[in-house]
Amino acid sequence: MSGKNKQQYLCLKSLKRAYDVFLSNVNLPVPNDELSNKAKISAKIFGEYFHVKDLPPLNTLKNTEKNEIVEQTDTPQSTSSLEPPLKKAKLDDGVKHIGDATVESVISDLAMSKKNAERNVTSTGIVEFNKGSNALANILPVNQTRLALAHIQQYKKPKWHPPWKLKSVISGHLGWVRSIAVEPGNEWFCTGAADRTIKLWDLASGTLKVTLTGHIATVRGLVVSDRHNYLFSCGEDKMVKCWDLEQNKAIRYYHGHLSGVYSLSMHPKLDILVTGGRDSTVRVWDIRTKNEIHVLTGHTNTITSVVTQSVDPQIISGSEDSTVKLWDLGMGKTISTLTHHKKGIRASLIHPTEFTFATASADNIKKWKLPAGDFISNFSGHNSIINTIALNQENVLVSGADNGSMVFWDWNTGYPFQKLDTIVQPGSLESEAAIFASTFDKSGSRFITCEGDKTIKIYWEDENATPESHPVDTMWRPNKEKNKF
Repeated sequence: MSGKNKQQYLCLKSLKRAYDVFLSNVNLPVPNDELSNKAKISAKIFGEYFHVKDLPPLNTLKNTEKNEIVEQTDTPQSTSSLEPPLKKAKLDDGVKHIGDATVESVISDLAMSKKNAERNVTSTGIVEFNKGSNALANILPVNQTRLALAHIQQYKKPKWHPPWKLKSVISGHLGWVRSIAVEPGNEWFCTGAADRTIKLWDLASGTLKVTLTGHIATVRGLVVSDRHNYLFSCGEDKMVKCWDLEQNKAIRYYHGHLSGVYSLSMHPKLDILVTGGRDSTVRVWDIRTKNEIHVLTGHTNTITSVVTQSVDPQIISGSEDSTVKLWDLGMGKTISTLTHHKKGIRASLIHPTEFTFATASADNIKKWKLPAGDFISNFSGHNSIINTIALNQENVLVSGADNGSMVFWDWNTGYPFQKLDTIVQPGSLESEAAIFASTFDKSGSRFITCEGDKTIKIYWEDENATPESHPVDTMWRPNKEKNKF
């Protein structure tokens, strides 16, 4: 037998022996090893709750007289003890006895007392109990207290909000309804659709008031001025128009975009209009002279949303290139670019009272802090392509998606207190259940959606709901990825 044939023979023989030994174990379930499971759970507990798992024992403090300094009666412990060196303590009315108490018992006792206690640890080891502290500070060392407080603050209890339900459906458009705006007086609202028309509706009755024609493609953006009797619109026909609501006709045209215009916003203090579209530029217009003030470049894909405010940064734009840009209106330059999103951004809004804003994408809804655009948290759970978000004065955030689903969130905690699916109108396909645009009215009591079944739906709060009939989920916890980019 040659050397090459001998090597092949030995390889095949070894392979056959390996099959004989191990083939019987293939595709069999792995046996459950209790010892391994215990070790795994112990490692997780130790890694996540190391700082607060075992509380240090505390010596019993004798309270001889109120507001007196008492000497500690126990013998001094060795330096290896976990107990902090408590030498002297000044007791207030709020704390009578601590002893070897647990976290829960101390917190409940202090909550029932008229005055809370506060501990200020000095370099000499003196511990004082004063007014207005957090209860954890009385039982944990300083370094562990900070970690525990940060852990507790992450799980704030959500505020109760009543659920929302469908009240009325308005029909009249002949195409997908793609944009909406509410008049500042809260008497009527307008919608733009793929039938190239803009319709004005009475907010109370839902009756049609006026139909404006002039666009030759889908109307993608609307805004009503709160200082003039003007309505501004933009569409996929590259046009930006100013409508005089007294004459019900277009009086100004803003030419400059090289492709469809998908979003527009009006500055709250200045007579300035901001638009963005498929040419990847944000254009700033003087509404009187129709001149371009700035052409802001930097995005590399369609700009789907622009919002404005009266302070820096005055313009915030979101794009399909997955970035958010904050712009300085005076300089006409980018202040910062936020790259936290992984998918294209389709909607954004600014909080009416807080100095914060939110952006929506297929991966997450992200909450940001102005002016620098610091990331705050994710609103995770609406696993769909989100087309629109809306926020009212009661801190109710609503996100509408391409599959007709809506999620109602508590703005402060990110708690999804209600999930709804839109009802497709008879004669429409299930694929036409998309929600393209939405807004609250000026009072925040009515929520209006523009949908793919060519209808407009109005939702109201359920007046019969109570915290007992629709309780907040006390076991809810934020997503583990909540505070990650």
